[in-house]
Formats: sequence, structure tokens, C-alpha cells
Amino acid sequence: MGDPSVEVSDESRDASQEAKAKAMEAISEGKREHAIEHLTEAICLNPTSAIMYAARASVYIKMKKPNAAIRDANAALEINPDSAKGYKSRGMARALLGQWEEAAKDLHLASKLDYDEEISAVLKKVEPNAHRIEEHHRKYERLRKEREERRTERERQRRRAKAQAEYEKVKKQEQSSSSRKPGGMPGGFPGGMPGGFPGGMPGAGSFPGAMPGGVPGNVDFSKILNDPELMAAFSDPEIMAALQDVMKNPANLAKHQSNPKVAPVIAKMMSKFGGPEK
Repeated sequence: MGDPSVEVSDESRDASQEAKAKAMEAISEGKREHAIEHLTEAICLNPTSAIMYAARASVYIKMKKPNAAIRDANAALEINPDSAKGYKSRGMARALLGQWEEAAKDLHLASKLDYDEEISAVLKKVEPNAHRIEEHHRKYERLRKEREERRTERERQRRRAKAQAEYEKVKKQEQSSSSRKPGGMPGGFPGGMPGGFPGGMPGAGSFPGAMPGGVPGNVDFSKILNDPELMAAFSDPEIMAALQDVMKNPANLAKHQSNPKVAPVIAKMMSKFGGPEK
């Protein structure tokens, strides 16, 4: 293989053409190996000629050596990107290798640059195969997109199911929390008022509705839970703190009797325990 970057003298060009002529004569006599030798000599004498590479590529095609033909065709196209013979030779070589799509592309380019009957004949064999491959690619791409869409949909459903499960879990927790409230006093008196006010309510004589001796065991707390005023009072932190203080130590009742906010609530609660309010 020659060097396409070297300077070629007129004598070398003439000698290259003589070698090419000998190659054409050898081809006409069926002596393809001799033709390759003469064309190789021509390339060495004038490595800047795309025609010489393309001519040798065409001989390699006749010898059923497509890879060698493609190498020479590529060399020809590197020297001259508009070499019709370069595209033609490469297209025919690719057809021999079953590279139908690439072959069709090269042959169409060759036909646009310099149409001939041989290109047309080869295209008639190449194009049906190229079309089948193109259809296969389109079908594969369609199936790939469908698989991707199904995968995306499965992922969407998985996320939706996960979100729904989380929602149901939170909902059940809220329902469970809600269902426990009727069984006790909201805001910190679970299970009712444990033990009542042991030992009686101090100052019972002066506190309306007070119940000496503690809260009876048969108290119906639903009366308290169904009283909207008491339920509203239980949401007041000051009132709840006072009630808890009294439950810890009933003797603390006295210090809350003067609180205008707390005393009425305790009085109303005790009226529920002991009977109707006065």
C-alpha cells in the first residue's frame, strides 16, 4: 500500500497508468491475481489516486474478497469523498457480506454520482433485503417502546399501590385512635377518671355538686363525653392541667375553686357524677 501524502512525479503517474493498463488486460484474460499485482504496483507508484484503489476493490469483489474490497473502497473515498466507484465497490462488497442496509445506502450514493446498469441490477437484489431489515428494526423499536410503556405503567401502579397502602395505614391508625377516645376522657384521662377523687373531694361542703367519698364506680362517663361544653373545656390546657392536678392530689381542689375558668368545669363534672346540676 502506498503513501497518499507523498509527492508524485509525472514519471510515476505515467508508470502507474501503464501498470493499470496491464491490470485491465489481465482482467480481460481472467487472470485476477495478476491484475491485483499490477494494480498494487500502480497504487505504489501513485498512492494519491482514488481510481487505482477503486479499481483494485472491484477486482477483489470479483474474487469474492469483500473485506479487502471494503478496505480499498474506504481508501478511495478518503482520497475522494465523491468517488462513485468507491461507493459502488463498497456497496457491492457489503452486499456480499449481507450488510443489506449499508449496501443499499452506498449503491444509492454511487448511482446519484454516476449511474450505471450494474448498480441498478445489484440494487434490485439488495433493496428487498434492506427493506425487510428496516421493517424488522421498526418492529423491534415498536416492541421496545411497548415494553417500556408497560414497564412505566407497572411502576406507576406500584407507586400508586404503595401510596394507597400508606394512606390506608394512616387512616386505620386514625380510626384506631378515634375508637379509643369514647372509652375514656379525652386529653389525658384514658379509661375514665381512675380511682375517682380518692378520699372524697376536699371542700365538698362548699363545692357545688361535690361527692364525698370519691367518684362512684358506676358513673356513666357518656354524660360527660356527650356534653359539648365539657368537651370544649377539655381542649383548654389550663383546665386540663387543673383537672390533672386535682386527680393527682384531691387536696389541691381548694386552690382551683377560686379560678373562674376551672371551678365551673369541675362543678359541672361533679354534677354529672352526683345528679342534675342545681
